[in-house]
Amino acid sequence: MQTTISGSAATPAVPTNSVRKVAAASLAGTTLEFYDHFIYGTAAALVFPRLFFPQGDPLVSTLLSFASYGVAFVARPMGAAIFGHFGDKIGRKSILFVTLMMMGLATFGIGLLPGYETLGILAPILLVLLRIIQGTALGGEWGGATIMVNELDPTGKRRGLLGSVVQMAAPIGLLLANGVFAVVTKQLSDEQFLSWGWRIPFLMSSLLVIIGLYIRAQVNESALFEKLEAKGEESPAPIKELLTHYKRKLLIGFGARLGGDISFYVFTLFLLYYVPTKLGLPKDVALYGVLAGAVAQIIFIPIAGWLCDRLGRRPVLMFGGLGGAAWTFAFFALIETRNPTLIVLAAFVGMGFVSFMFSPLASFLPELFATRVRVTGASLGFQFAGVFGGALAPIICTSLLAAYSSTFPVAIYCAVACALIAVAAWSARETARAHLNEIDSR
Repeated sequence: MQTTISGSAATPAVPTNSVRKVAAASLAGTTLEFYDHFIYGTAAALVFPRLFFPQGDPLVSTLLSFASYGVAFVARPMGAAIFGHFGDKIGRKSILFVTLMMMGLATFGIGLLPGYETLGILAPILLVLLRIIQGTALGGEWGGATIMVNELDPTGKRRGLLGSVVQMAAPIGLLLANGVFAVVTKQLSDEQFLSWGWRIPFLMSSLLVIIGLYIRAQVNESALFEKLEAKGEESPAPIKELLTHYKRKLLIGFGARLGGDISFYVFTLFLLYYVPTKLGLPKDVALYGVLAGAVAQIIFIPIAGWLCDRLGRRPVLMFGGLGGAAWTFAFFALIETRNPTLIVLAAFVGMGFVSFMFSPLASFLPELFATRVRVTGASLGFQFAGVFGGALAPIICTSLLAAYSSTFPVAIYCAVACALIAVAAWSARETARAHLNEIDSR
């Protein structure tokens, strides 16, 4: 039986300074998490195949490197389950400190890790272990940060826009990660970059950890959780309750998330492999395409969040999914021209559509679940899809390209996943106008 949180829909307004503090804390910490995540993805394409996975066949080295990148997506549901459990039992704020420290220490450790020539097989093993820690941390981070900003506004008038603040952490982190790599690769020779320059972006994360921890220390616990805690109505076993009462909603969350994860990879990180390796263009072209995609998301994510509050979550998700599915074929057509300007344009527009898939999730997923299981439910719905999306997308895309010597199968794979978003959104109830107390009573 689901527990109803009593209380009228009339909730006291949250002070503006509290909204700003929570939004800033969520944005700063989650930006660091995604920065750390994306510098690994960039290094997995540019560096790790040669330093940690040396093989006679470059394709095998690349696949092994991408597999180590995908390990984090497998670890994310574990982090979602662990930190979601504690977020629903002891509070949202507490888990955000732990996830931030875990991610920062793991990333710093990667920056200090010797390569295969020094440690032998131990080097890739340690790299994968640190990557698992990264994935576990990010698996708990997104849910905690998203729920904190959503529960600032139980009435629903600004949840879409507030949630988009957390979603902006991904492109900002991507922009920072690839911006740092672009500067480093521009200033150093290939030999210097492979020797020590690639470590700079990883070691720099320690500065962001300090900033993130300081900002997060300034915020209070979610008022909705405190009300739940005061009544002793926390769920004793959030995962069990989810699997008993929320199976359909978990499936909806999975479908709504999967396509965005796959298209995000195709429109950005796939360029880092395909442009220099298959098209023979400078890797700077791919990096600039990725940076353009990040800029597109910074522009369109808040717009999509604003539209979510006015039009609803479902129509925005459908637009993003169907638009992304159609654009996938144009994307590859532009890439094949080998024109750097058109490649950058392709990434920019593609990531614009991803913004409309990605931004609504920060309000759509939390609104599927009651307060007592909200962190666990939203986190698992978001992160479990990553196992089949972000974890497998690099391997599937690279394998399809190798098997067919064409990007058309990759385009079909991406387009089908994007179309699934529209199906999931159509299957859900619209919750843009719902009060979180009303959601609790369903």
